[in-house]
Amino acid sequence: MSRKRALSVLLLSLGLAPLPVAAGHEMEGRNLLSGAELYQAHCAACHGANLEGQPDWQVAGPDGILPAPPHDETGHTWHHDNGLLFDYTRLGGQSALAMRGITGFRSGMPAFEGTLSDDEIWDVLAYIRSKWPDRVQTMQAARNPPHAD
Repeated sequence: MSRKRALSVLLLSLGLAPLPVAAGHEMEGRNLLSGAELYQAHCAACHGANLEGQPDWQVAGPDGILPAPPHDETGHTWHHDNGLLFDYTRLGGQSALAMRGITGFRSGMPAFEGTLSDDEIWDVLAYIRSKWPDRVQTMQAARNPPHAD
């Protein structure tokens, strides 16, 4: 196997290879001001006014639920594709993961379906994404499946 092919296989297996298309369509052209206001009203109480998350967010509490993670570049939000981020917000953590066959994970993330419209959820997610450094935005965009134009 050539060195270039071996590197490509390694990057693909780690989920780090960029896709050959722009993959952030749902986040483009969003109302970031609205997203910021909605984030402060609906998300900041748990995830922090500055997207910093709760202390010890990687350690489950006595109830088995992890504290709210940061949404800045120090957290894992950017590790997920747009579809999962949207479903996680709209349906709540447990339902979004159950849709993907992941059961037994206790999530404290509530569903915002009925509280926020789909467009408002995308505005919030676009606001969060806008706060990441460019390199993190690029890595997250590579995690999205290709879009049909």
